[in-house]
Amino acid sequence: MADQANFAPWAKVPARTVRRGHFWVPGDRVEQVGLTYQRGPMYVAWEAPTTVTRPYPVVLLHGGGFQGTEWFDTPDGRPGWAQRLVEAGYAVLVIDRPGHGRSPFHVSTLGAMGPPFSYEGGQRIYFPDTDTRHTQWPFAQDDAKAMDEFIAGYGPLPADLELSQTLDADRMAALLDRIGPAILITHSASGPDGWLVADRRPALVKAIAAIEPMGPPFADIPNIGPMRWGPAAAPLRFEPPVANAEAVRNAAPGSLRLPALIGLPILIVTAEASAFAAASPPTVAFLNAAGASAELLHLPEHGVFGNGHGLIYEKNSDAALAPVLQWLIDHTEA
Repeated sequence: MADQANFAPWAKVPARTVRRGHFWVPGDRVEQVGLTYQRGPMYVAWEAPTTVTRPYPVVLLHGGGFQGTEWFDTPDGRPGWAQRLVEAGYAVLVIDRPGHGRSPFHVSTLGAMGPPFSYEGGQRIYFPDTDTRHTQWPFAQDDAKAMDEFIAGYGPLPADLELSQTLDADRMAALLDRIGPAILITHSASGPDGWLVADRRPALVKAIAAIEPMGPPFADIPNIGPMRWGPAAAPLRFEPPVANAEAVRNAAPGSLRLPALIGLPILIVTAEASAFAAASPPTVAFLNAAGASAELLHLPEHGVFGNGHGLIYEKNSDAALAPVLQWLIDHTEA
């Protein structure tokens, strides 16, 4: 009982007055051996201040293998971006992408699972010790207990990356049909979902902030899969229409357009000490060649230093959010 009494995180957190709840975006009904199952539902948690002061809600999409909890409390117990956005006046929706977290996964309906997420993989991604500029990770690299808690939230991705992104985008489109226009903030492997959702519902996506999105275009991501359609693994609606992914790869820059992204504010955020940051300039170039107006925001240029790929929950996560939040206000409330 003494140990339980000592672990009381609520004792250090000030009380808040908010509204919160959850719901599901249903998946497809599938028939198998005379029985009916649901394929790829999506869990949605939401939270809003007593008075919403921003014109559009924010939907937070988590990275690969993880779940929506990455937007909540940080590994060292501070409020994450979800809470900070609520404090800034937004209604915030946090999803568990289909097959992740609380959104159920079964191989009979979603196909094979990808490989499990290893401790070594987490170490390579989040605190590579080869870059001395990386100073903001919230616990020591040799803190085994903290690493156990961090890795506990990770699971496998669907092995079929194109299917996974298609399900993400379809469920997100259904979510926007339900809640109306919204802002999307993506992280890492959910980055391509931003372009795919806007491609499906251009009138309902008001802005996209992609935090170190997966890339670059046409990359084959280790343990995840190939980005066959350029900035995504799933098909996008190019103009003129293309017959297959190979036609996109072979097209001259600027010869294909993405009409749904024209005029849409897109921000791609990169960190000082992340190996993943190098993937973002080619993504910006590809999107802009297709008619988008994507911008690159490199955190050190805004006085935010020492971050890696997990910048949304590192020690200076509030400072990392500040220029993103200002960009959203400037581009959705002018």
